[in-house]
Amino acid sequence: MWNPSPIPEVTWDTGLKEMNETWKGAIACLGVAVFFVMTIGIIYWQVVDQPNKNWILRGTFSGLIWERRTQSLVIQTLTEDKTYVEIDVGNVGNPDIEVPFVRNLCWLNKTEFCYTWDSVAEVKISLEVNEDTETECYSMTWAPVHCHVELKDCFSMTNVSWYGGASVRGQTWPINDQNATMQPFMVSDLKNNPSGFGSALERYFLGSSGVAVFVSPDIPLQLGVDSRQQFCLQSLPSMERLPLQYTVCVAHNVKAAHQEVVQQLSEHSRELPNMQALWLPFWKLLANVDSGPKVERELRTFSNRLRRHQLGEGVISLNEHSTTLLSDMDHDYLNSRRRGMSKRLTRDLPLVKLLNISITLSPFLGVDTTQFHTSLIDGTEAYWLSLPSAPLGQLVPVMSQWRGKFCVKLNITNPGAVSWFLDRVGSLQAHLGMEYVILEGGEGNLFEEQALRPPHALGGDKYISLLADLATRIGDSTIVTAGTRSSHKPLFVRMTPLQSDWSPMGLKAIIPSLLHHTLLGYNFLIPDAVGGSLSGDLVTDEELFIRWLEIAAFLPVITFHTPPWVCGEDQVLNLTRIYIARHQRDVVPLIEKYAEEWQMTGNPIYRPMWWLSPSDPMTFTIDDQFLIGDEVLVAPVVDKGAVQRDIYLPDGGFQWQDSQNGQVFDGGTFLQDYPVPLDEVAVFLRRS
Repeated sequence: MWNPSPIPEVTWDTGLKEMNETWKGAIACLGVAVFFVMTIGIIYWQVVDQPNKNWILRGTFSGLIWERRTQSLVIQTLTEDKTYVEIDVGNVGNPDIEVPFVRNLCWLNKTEFCYTWDSVAEVKISLEVNEDTETECYSMTWAPVHCHVELKDCFSMTNVSWYGGASVRGQTWPINDQNATMQPFMVSDLKNNPSGFGSALERYFLGSSGVAVFVSPDIPLQLGVDSRQQFCLQSLPSMERLPLQYTVCVAHNVKAAHQEVVQQLSEHSRELPNMQALWLPFWKLLANVDSGPKVERELRTFSNRLRRHQLGEGVISLNEHSTTLLSDMDHDYLNSRRRGMSKRLTRDLPLVKLLNISITLSPFLGVDTTQFHTSLIDGTEAYWLSLPSAPLGQLVPVMSQWRGKFCVKLNITNPGAVSWFLDRVGSLQAHLGMEYVILEGGEGNLFEEQALRPPHALGGDKYISLLADLATRIGDSTIVTAGTRSSHKPLFVRMTPLQSDWSPMGLKAIIPSLLHHTLLGYNFLIPDAVGGSLSGDLVTDEELFIRWLEIAAFLPVITFHTPPWVCGEDQVLNLTRIYIARHQRDVVPLIEKYAEEWQMTGNPIYRPMWWLSPSDPMTFTIDDQFLIGDEVLVAPVVDKGAVQRDIYLPDGGFQWQDSQNGQVFDGGTFLQDYPVPLDEVAVFLRRS
């Protein structure tokens, strides 16, 4: 093969070579200098010259800003004169490394923003503008890049009063003064977990600045509240790389924000429960007996006492123990009683059926019962929450405790188990003739409490939602003790038991709890008994009983744990009769009127002060007054020994008239030390 001769080095010009070497050195030095200048420029741009605020998305009146120094997302008006919400997301990035967070990887789309933190998380934010309702919603989705990343966003409470979330022991309104350690955001049994979340829970938070936050319903979530600082949403670390998804809507005021979100969240039509229950006080039967006949005798005695004290028709509530004793009562005993009755009653139902009673059931069944042993023999152990003993092994029911006994819990995903439970209720209905059923024990997640992996169909708080479906099948007179994603169902929700005192754990918690429940859509409440029932003891403080009774008279249902005759004074008995009559005459018709509005619009029946004056900061923290609809303002006394109180009448271009003395006041008036005697409650009627 031909190989050309190499060019000998001697043929190159030595001077030209030296000149080239000089140029090479100069160019290299220039490159280093340029690189140095560029590096200095980039550092200067990132640290000094880069603006602290970067607009990410802009709507018609609001926009989303990235705050570099605080590593937070801020939604403000375009004029920057009002901040709706500040969201701290600094935990996603490394605070020691400056992250510009301004590169939009959604390219030229003006309604979406995408960004990726290397090896940590991806975020996608989309903006939707509703010009009809003048609201703008920012949908946020954080997705971890790898497993074990804990996504956490915190919402500032500075200059914003927040409402919603979950019931807690010692409920406050707003929630700013609450403290809750980071924990799964689901309803738990507050008897076993006093620092947990209970009663009414929704993934919805409302801020007084006109901001609403609602979180995706099906993703496991944790919540923590730092008193007066912030509340934080946090994902659970998982092999599935679970995202953190929520939507933030802003409107011109707090009422408009709430009304917009209610429309977005209302997937189902709202149904009313049995409104007849509003007319009847509920009386707890405190019977410590050991047989069905004794329960029946106690029922008869208690019913006669109600009649003798002229307390009108009511519902006598049996606890689960008394319900079990009655349901196990020998039918022959009832038949023998019927044979001994007069001819007029022989055609009637047993004595219990002649009374208006409510029974209490739970999805728990004792392991020492015949029914449980039978299920193990006949192969229906799948009726109880179970786990396989091996990957393909036999199902073994998961053991738990309920009311001090070892129990198993109904597998509510098993159609056969649900049918068995409904048949049991039907049998009790035929046996006892009751109309009202209290369904306890749905709270918590049996698997997660025992560090067991739950089936997918029962993750988080899905059991509570399924129990609400079961309660609806029982009938529209059913009372549940927990609600989540079920406010549209025709059910009553029982509020958390309170202490028998004047504290924020007792009397002072009633109105905050009322406003919390109704904001989340749970308008049909069974409040705790007059005087409180947490300890189970009878109330001996007469003043506390009277002040509690005055509040209860304006709630949907009045319930009693302590009978008024226990106080031994005619005043207490007389006031009980008066306020039961006032409830039936004045309050129930109002509730029925605004129940129709709730069905159509989702507006709460019981409303906070800011409902009529949503831009008035004075109304944001009032926790001892409430409205029924738009026309009645109730301001009870909640302090021991007080016979006067401060009252604020919200302004909306109308006046307020004292229902007791006829005095008329302008809206926006602050009444200091307004007289409210022991036997009265301050009630003002709106006058246009």
